[in-house]
Amino acid sequence: MKFLVLILFVCPSFLFSQNEDAWVYLTDKEDVEASIANPISILTQKAIDRKQNFNIPIDVRDVPVNEYYISQLKSQSGITVLAKSKWFNAVHVRGSETDINALSALSFVERVDFANNSLNTTKAKLVKNTNKFQEELVTFNYGNATNQTEMINVNNLHLNDYTGVGITIAVLDAGFPNVNTIDGFERLRNAGNIKGVYDFVNRDLDVYNTSQHNHGTLVLSTMAGYIENEFVGTAPDASYYLFITEDVSSETPVEESYWVEAAERADSLGVDIINTSLGYKAFDNANYTYSDAEMNGSTAFISRGANTAFEKGLLLVTSAGNEGEDGITAPGDSPNTLTVGAVDASGNSAWFSSVGSNFQPTQKPDVVAQGQSSALITENNVIATANGTSFSSPILAGGIACLWQALPNFSNAEIMQLVRESASQYASPDNYLGYGIPNLFAAFNAGLLVESQNNLQIELYPNPSSGKVFFKVPNGDLQITVFSVLGKFVGEYTVSAEAPEIDLSTLQSGLYLVKVSQNETVKTFKFLKQ
Repeated sequence: MKFLVLILFVCPSFLFSQNEDAWVYLTDKEDVEASIANPISILTQKAIDRKQNFNIPIDVRDVPVNEYYISQLKSQSGITVLAKSKWFNAVHVRGSETDINALSALSFVERVDFANNSLNTTKAKLVKNTNKFQEELVTFNYGNATNQTEMINVNNLHLNDYTGVGITIAVLDAGFPNVNTIDGFERLRNAGNIKGVYDFVNRDLDVYNTSQHNHGTLVLSTMAGYIENEFVGTAPDASYYLFITEDVSSETPVEESYWVEAAERADSLGVDIINTSLGYKAFDNANYTYSDAEMNGSTAFISRGANTAFEKGLLLVTSAGNEGEDGITAPGDSPNTLTVGAVDASGNSAWFSSVGSNFQPTQKPDVVAQGQSSALITENNVIATANGTSFSSPILAGGIACLWQALPNFSNAEIMQLVRESASQYASPDNYLGYGIPNLFAAFNAGLLVESQNNLQIELYPNPSSGKVFFKVPNGDLQITVFSVLGKFVGEYTVSAEAPEIDLSTLQSGLYLVKVSQNETVKTFKFLKQ
């Protein structure tokens, strides 16, 4: 079997000798207090509702970058402004080393970080892998989409009428040619479920042009594609934003800034899930390339952006990468992304799927889904198969959209943990399959168990916690039983008003069920052990 590896554009390093990429961090923002007091001026109502539902504060990071500062940067000699980030209050610029260093003299510039780490005293630099679109289109056998759906048991969620309704997914990718015309997306279009599009690379709305790379179309089809009696994506009734953040003509750090800017927009629009089928570890200019040790979840600009997105309540589903033993790519190294590796149709690890390492602070990959011979719809409306974690990630992202529809009161962290704990080798994870293949219907049932509670007037705090947990006890003793989220007995305790706490510091990090009993009254809490 021959695999097509798209190595799109490789430039000799001397071409970069005149220009550098850098992030310019700004000192402050405009009208912060007024904007936070009137959040509808900076966020959509859906975004505000999501934050309120999960007690996520609206803060200075939600306030846009000062446009006057941006205009001043644009007017500086030799400087081109390419992207901006409100979360980091930063602007991505390109210019000569001298011209960029001169920006430090501006009163509103806090600091400058070059993408070329050798130009900084300390710098967390971001890189990208040119092998990110590892895929091969081959002849599709009718009905093959069934396997990737049943493997994660999302088909049973569909049978229970959970098909993604009310959940919004942002797809951050390359182009989406013909999504606006081909039959495979007709159901999506007719339902009005494409909520918006934007090309952050070219700064326009032309995301469907056939001159664009087809990768985004393939990725989207695994979630939203639908051809009657032939193909159904994992979230056919979710809503979607289609954002281009990938510049296929070159490999430069600004693409990570495009991604962060798109994630910020997704947050402001009330998006629930972001799928990222891109991986970053090496640029055309070797000066920007990350070492393996820097794939630590907190160094790459895109990974830091993913960490902030998680704090804002977004659930990030990310490809592990197609680098095999060469390791996980950013933002999949972030502890706050659900990083998805690839398996074949039988559940065996795909040879190309990136392998985790001790450089990542948490288990990576988190889980796996079918990424070898994944079924999809091409831009020519042809059902085909392709290889890559580019496809295992959205297949699972769509399934998670259905799960979250079924369990709307769960936070992003709780949904992610339900998915991990439903997986096939949760008790013995490894760096190839992570926790294994998720069972989303089992995760759904576990979530229902968590939600089964009555009106016993009792409180558990703090939640989450890394150690002691306290109970507000109304009268008498309480019997406490702790289970894993999938029902495995963990421990039993008794608390009273005089001794209202239990110590859970020895538990592994994860989501647990805390069953509280008094006489014949029972209440069950979701508890997140940090």
